[in-house]
Amino acid sequence: MAEDELDDIIPAERFTSEPDNGNESAKAPPLMINGQYVKDLSFEAPNAPEIFNLMQGEVPAIQVDIDVEAEPKGDNLFEVALTVRAEAKLKDELAYLCEVEYAGLFTLNVPEDQLGPVLLIECPLIVFPFLRRIISDVTGDGGFAPLMLAPIDFAALYQQRMMAAQDAKQPKDDRDKSDT
Repeated sequence: MAEDELDDIIPAERFTSEPDNGNESAKAPPLMINGQYVKDLSFEAPNAPEIFNLMQGEVPAIQVDIDVEAEPKGDNLFEVALTVRAEAKLKDELAYLCEVEYAGLFTLNVPEDQLGPVLLIECPLIVFPFLRRIISDVTGDGGFAPLMLAPIDFAALYQQRMMAAQDAKQPKDDRDKSDT
């Protein structure tokens, strides 16, 4: 294949870092992952090994809570952290407690009005599979069935957060009127 044919398939300018007529931001990717890391990890199985006998006849109830936070770390640099707390109980006995905070460091070159959705929807979608694997490995290594988190709809979480923020801004008198 001739080199000019390759240019038709993969334009060479995609891989250059030269500014386009002084407009460097036009060439910067909208989202760049600078790194991913475990910020905090805790696993407790306080009732082991006795809990394993109880689990022979029953499956534990597992409560999973997740939170997403974004924090600026510099010019266009943001840390997005997912925190998961998974608690498995059998009757009133704690089988295990797994808490993980997993974060990614992102450089974003997006318009200000798109910053919230990118930080709280797109970035979590990127780091979630890695967090999911860590939780599966830790719970499995703890002697339990690996906990496989279901996919999370970060867009719905973002919408809930925005609605809650909007409700919080609304004066109490207006909220009481809308309830009637």
